[in-house]
Amino acid sequence: MIHDNRLMLARLCAFVIWALVAATAVFWGLRLVVAAPAAPAHAVPVGETAALRGDLSRLLGSAPVATTAAVAAPEAASRFRLIGVMAPRAAAASAAEGSGVALIAVDGKPPKAYAVGARLDGEVMLQSVSLRAASIAMGPGQAPVLMELAPLAPPATGSLPALSSTSAVMAPAPIVAVPPPPPPIPNRPAPALSQ
Repeated sequence: MIHDNRLMLARLCAFVIWALVAATAVFWGLRLVVAAPAAPAHAVPVGETAALRGDLSRLLGSAPVATTAAVAAPEAASRFRLIGVMAPRAAAASAAEGSGVALIAVDGKPPKAYAVGARLDGEVMLQSVSLRAASIAMGPGQAPVLMELAPLAPPATGSLPALSSTSAVMAPAPIVAVPPPPPPIPNRPAPALSQ
């Protein structure tokens, strides 16, 4: 009985060890074989400088320096980024004055759709939308800021592949004229058999 228990424990330990070995092999096999999907062409890499903006003097033991002025706020126009627009055509723009939607990212957050006349942030308002630009009013008494979309990438061009020697060998066979079939023979009555 004791011998059976030891044999069962040994088999259980061997099973657990081999299961761990198999799981490790599958994990590293998938890590080496499977490739991460490629980033889209319009993706922007995130900079590492944002994480290093803190004051390290306190961490290193020096006393904090008293500052009278706070960190300067970023320029108001640089806070907004135009991602896309949906504007009426030039002919319809006069009839539908004040229409259109702009896709704008505020302070690096995900972009949102704003209609003409909507408030973006505080007193900042979307003033107008054109085919590839949007104008925002920063506040009363301030000049509007015009944001334009980045120019479109040039179209992809290329050339057809050169004609290779194997494709020249496999040229289609020439067309041969086939003679028309002979005209049909008219039916003649069979001669009567006499007895």
